[in-house]
Formats: sequence, structure tokens, C-alpha cells
Amino acid sequence: MNLPDKKIKVLLVDDHAVVRAGYRMLLQGTDVFEIVAEAENGEMACKYYVDMSPDVVVMDLSLPGMGGLEAIRRIIARDSAACILVFSMHEETIFVEQALNAGAKGYITKSAAPKTLIDAIKELAAGKQFLDAEIAQRLAFQKTRDKDMPFSMLSTLEFGIFCLLAEGHNTSEIAKRLSLSYKTVANYSTQIKSKLNVNTIAEITRLAIRHNIVQA
Repeated sequence: MNLPDKKIKVLLVDDHAVVRAGYRMLLQGTDVFEIVAEAENGEMACKYYVDMSPDVVVMDLSLPGMGGLEAIRRIIARDSAACILVFSMHEETIFVEQALNAGAKGYITKSAAPKTLIDAIKELAAGKQFLDAEIAQRLAFQKTRDKDMPFSMLSTLEFGIFCLLAEGHNTSEIAKRLSLSYKTVANYSTQIKSKLNVNTIAEITRLAIRHNIVQA
């Protein structure tokens, strides 16, 4: 693929400064990318996207505050053409599916080779999508087994709230993290329980553990 005449502007989003430093060193060593900003949470990612207009956002999912999935949803709501590459430790297909549904254009895991990150950013900047080959294969396989994917019916926001509930956060804490009202989060919690056919937070937690969404 021919390289662009100008550098690809990249926004790095990860809550660990040492990880961002590693990304920066890797990407700037190619002379193809320009790191225009770094964000440590979803709120900063949304702000810097507006302020810096990056060509590609490299987004972790496990972030303080609203989290990566909600940040993706809000950036895409503002700019449907945003190119967001998820670079996450989560290998479970439900996270891949939710990220793509939220509007991400690519997904790779942190176990991927460094060159994979470089290739993925270039593909997104060229207007293409990118999925790690192993992730793509597992996602295709999982889609043939819809009965084993109870979370597919949840929206991005609902799935994010589900994860926070499973991690032990109460309604007030979730409302604050997502900048939503207590009543809104309570209503979503009721909808989530109904969709997943569970009645208690304990059942939500057990379901999340069973599907490796949270660790026991």
C-alpha cells in the first residue's frame, strides 16, 4: 500500500502512561504517524477527538470513567466517519461485537505483534476495516452459535452498564461515571435484567463471570 504524503494523525487512548509511551515510541519510529494527543479516559478521548481531529483513534476498552465502549459510541454519535481502532486485552467475542456495533472500524488485541498495530492504523486511515485474523475467525464462528451469545441483544450503553453492575458498582456510582441521571441508570438496569432474564445483581455477576466478561 502506498503511504500517504502527510503523516497519519493518531489519538492514543489508554489509562496507563507507560503503555501510551510504548505506543508512541513504536508509531513515531515508523515516520508515518503523528501522535496528536493522548487520553487516559473516555471523557478526555471525546474532548481530544473534537479538538484535534485525528485520522485514527487507538482506543482501549478498560478505562476509568465512562469506559472505552461508551467513548466509541459518543464519538461516533458526533462523527459517524470517525476511524476508531480498538486495541484491548479483551479477546472475548462479545467485546469485539459490541465495539463494532458501537462504530469501531477495527479490533486487535494487546497480544498481537507490534506490526499488527501499525498495519491496522494504516488500513483504517485508508478507509478500510481491520480485524486481527484470529479474532475475525472466532467472531465468525461465534455468530453461528447465537444461542450462546445472550449479550448480543444489549445496546452498547446497556452492555457497559451491565459490566459495571457485574463489577460491583451501584446505580449512583454508574450514573456518576456515565454522566447520566440515577433514574436513567435504574431504568437501564431494569431493561438489562429483563433482556437477560435475570432478577438480581448477583445473577448478573454470575452471568458475567461465566462468559469471562469479569473475573471471579
